[in-house]
Amino acid sequence: MPRIVHFEIHAAEPERAIQFYSQAFGWSFQPWDGPMPYWTITTGPDDEPGINGGLVGRQGEAPTEGAAVNAFVCTVDVPNIDEAVETVTGLGAEIVWPKNAIPNVGWLAYAKDPFGNRFGMMEEDAEAA
Repeated sequence: MPRIVHFEIHAAEPERAIQFYSQAFGWSFQPWDGPMPYWTITTGPDDEPGINGGLVGRQGEAPTEGAAVNAFVCTVDVPNIDEAVETVTGLGAEIVWPKNAIPNVGWLAYAKDPFGNRFGMMEEDAEAA
């Protein structure tokens, strides 16, 4: 069965996006040696579940305020949802769906980064209700 193996973040100011995601989640970024500006993103060790991605300069306008999501929303596994919300909002993100329980799964919140991209944060907790 085909699985998602890569994600991409689009940002008008890639250097600011690198700073945001490095500080928010500890991700590392490496310039790609290709024909266009692009950075590979390492989100964690290869022996742990998860995928790595890339960062590219946005081609066109960022999504407008109030517009429906028109892309996949990636969700980041975080050890503590409350701390993650505090960290990303302190770095300029906006919470667009506050912390909610997903019964028997965990706690989920959605944020919009300073560049207009939406992402999820999930703390696993089988007792969430």
